[in-house]
Amino acid sequence: MILHSTIKGEGSPLVILHGYFGMSDNWKSLANKFSERFEVHILDQRNHGRSFHSDDFDYELMVDDLFNYINYHNLEKVNLLGHSMGGKVAMLFAVTYPEMVNKLIVADISPKYYKPHHEYILAALNAVNFDIQDTRKKVEDILKVYIKEPGILQFLLKNVYRKTKNQLAFRFNLQSLTDNNSEVGEALPSFTNFDGETLFLKGENSNYITNEDEGLIEAHFSNAKIITVKNAGHWLHAENPAQFFTEVVTFLS
Repeated sequence: MILHSTIKGEGSPLVILHGYFGMSDNWKSLANKFSERFEVHILDQRNHGRSFHSDDFDYELMVDDLFNYINYHNLEKVNLLGHSMGGKVAMLFAVTYPEMVNKLIVADISPKYYKPHHEYILAALNAVNFDIQDTRKKVEDILKVYIKEPGILQFLLKNVYRKTKNQLAFRFNLQSLTDNNSEVGEALPSFTNFDGETLFLKGENSNYITNEDEGLIEAHFSNAKIITVKNAGHWLHAENPAQFFTEVVTFLS
């Protein structure tokens, strides 16, 4: 099974991987700008967006999915950009298949282990019963009980779609993401490395990449640099798209 994607533009390939609960649509605006310089592939990863659903979900499988996608589309030496969970996939892909990667960009995630911290989001999503919550407003009202951050709320609501004329649903596979939530925080395996050019972008107001992580990043990525995106948290590409775009294009150029 091949991952769903949107492809636009011409030039060297730039493959973009979204984060947990995300989808390719979240990257449309930036992808349009990138496509003026690159052939952009924005992917839906397994159990997300319009890609296939599976009971199985971990980073090794997502790397396999990406490998199959790149071969299916006959891409060579891709530039790989991943945010959060997508950044973990991009890192593992780069250390596993370094010969397939030109440059690597990791957005606001480090190679370390992260404790599970999405429980309240999963509790909110699992509280939705689409037999009862049959309008977007009703779904939003349920999610609001658990989720107080407007940005996260709207981000999750983008996954609500009309499955049939009378039934709403989530695009992601909530059951699998709930069952496999602990997989999302897994660390990059020890003694793996990628010596190609690598850029880590961290949000100024985010705690996902700390000063203490820099040694670990260097151990895995000897040719890495770390740049801070100003006035942005974990969703740095959405909160400061102008600087994010400039840093990526400058690095790839």
